Amino acid sequence: MWILNAIKTGDYLQLLIGLGTRLLIIFCVLPVHECAHGWAAEKLGDNTARAQGRLTLNPMAHLDPFGALFLVLFGFGWAKPVPVNPFYFKNRKGGMALTALAGPLSNLLMALISAIIYNLCLVFLPAAFFATVGYRILYYFFSAMIVINISLAVFNLIPIPPLDGSRIFSAVLPEKWIYTIARYERYIFLGLAVLLFTGALDPVLDFLNEYALQGVLWIADLPFRLFGL
Repeated sequence: MWILNAIKTGDYLQLLIGLGTRLLIIFCVLPVHECAHGWAAEKLGDNTARAQGRLTLNPMAHLDPFGALFLVLFGFGWAKPVPVNPFYFKNRKGGMALTALAGPLSNLLMALISAIIYNLCLVFLPAAFFATVGYRILYYFFSAMIVINISLAVFNLIPIPPLDGSRIFSAVLPEKWIYTIARYERYIFLGLAVLLFTGALDPVLDFLNEYALQGVLWIADLPFRLFGL
């Protein structure tokens, strides 16, 4: 376990960074992701999330105790899924796909905003600030916000149940296939968990994360390049 390894090696800085990163995911990143699902569903006619108090950025409304514990201990966790009733959508498949897509898109938007704010700090903060501890904290915070949000977006776009990508992909699948996948979703999730814990998905995820990161950074840098900043 990474916590025990950090303690045994005396790498307390890495321990603090690791805990801080995971708490950032639990109390900031995941609430935005889940709230985005609820917001999209409401715009499409389903107010279930609002009725159940889930259309909020309050992290306690989205906290899953076991998901948070797994995230802290193993780096893989989850929040409580926002309830969605597709029967309120005019187009059930399309509505579910758009609602699912809203989560990863919110994370990409957070990554982009974080990159832009960091660039603004580089331009407008005094040169003396970059030699201080404050800059290191600033750097770690925005780096974490960018990388975590991109990683969460890429991971959730994988078309494997119960990830958002499977809901998006289902928009083009026949109904009988959707029902078959839903029947075996629990077992598919267990298989996905095994792939994650064994690191079998790491090469694919690392490849996709790198390209997504380069794309977000390119967009964030564009206005600064255009204005010569």
